[in-house]
Amino acid sequence: MKVRCPRCNRIVEWEGNEWRPFCSERCKLIDLGAWVSEEYRISGERVSYSDDISQPEEDGE
Repeated sequence: MKVRCPRCNRIVEWEGNEWRPFCSERCKLIDLGAWVSEEYRISGERVSYSDDISQPEEDGE
């Protein structure tokens, strides 16, 4: 089966491709960098992490 690389649109073989769905390590790393630098976003409400983190209860020791 052949698929398009989501980064560069090159057509590549799916089977036996160690970088799938990408065509190469380069495309895979570029895509990872885009996520890390927040170029890609998932829509939704912004979450405040400080509100989500519960403090561990002290056991009296």
